[in-house]
Amino acid sequence: MTPPRSVRSLQDLAALKKSLSKAAAEAARREADARASAAREQRERHLFEHTVGPVQPLRRAAVLPLARPRAEPLPRQRERDEAAVLREAISDEFDVESLLETDDALSWRGQGIGPEVVRKLRRGVWAIQAHIDLHGLRRDEAREQLASFLRDAVRHGLRCVRVVHGKGHGSPGREPVLKSKVKTWLVQKNEVIAFAHARAADGGNGALLVLLKPTGPQPTSKTEAAGQKRPARAG
Repeated sequence: MTPPRSVRSLQDLAALKKSLSKAAAEAARREADARASAAREQRERHLFEHTVGPVQPLRRAAVLPLARPRAEPLPRQRERDEAAVLREAISDEFDVESLLETDDALSWRGQGIGPEVVRKLRRGVWAIQAHIDLHGLRRDEAREQLASFLRDAVRHGLRCVRVVHGKGHGSPGREPVLKSKVKTWLVQKNEVIAFAHARAADGGNGALLVLLKPTGPQPTSKTEAAGQKRPARAG
C-alpha cells in the first residue's frame, strides 16, 4: 500500500537534511585539515628560527665583475735577438783549413790584415780582456755560446779575447772535434780579424787568442793596455 503524499514529503525532507548535515561535516573536516596542513608548513618554514631564536637575513653582497686576464706581453726584444742570431748563423760545413797558416803555432788573419798583427797577437801585445771556456759543451751549445760571447765582446768595445776549446784529450778517439769546430766558426764571424794559438801561460794549444775589430774607445798607450785585468789561467 502506497504511503500518503504528506508522509513521502517528510521522508524526503529528512533525507535532504541528513545529506546537508553530512556535506557540512565533510566541509568542516576539509577546512580543519587545511588549517592543520597550513600550520604544519608554517612550523617547518620557521623551524630554524623557532630553534635558535630570531635571525637577521644577511645582506646580499654586491657582485663584482671578474677582471679579464691581460694578454701576456710579447717578447719583442728576445725575438729580435733570436733573429739576429739566425742572421749571424755559422756553419759547421765551412772549409777553414785552406785559410789557416800551418806553422807550429796555428793562426789565421782576415783579408787585408798583415802578418805582423798575428805575431803581435802571439807575443801578447794586446791584453786579454775576456775569455770563454767551452770545455764539456756539446757542439750546438758551444757554437751558440761562442756567438753570444763575441756579440757581447764587440758591444763592449773589447779587442782581444781568449776562447778555450780544450785539447781534445777527452773526446772519442782523442780527436779534438771542438777545437777544429771553433776555428771554423771564428773564420766566419765578421767581427774576428785574426786569431792564433795562445801562449803556454794562456792555455797553449787548448785555447785561441782572438783579435776583434775596433768598435769603441781603445787604450791610448801600452801602459793603459797592460793595466787591464787578465783572466785566470786556463786549465
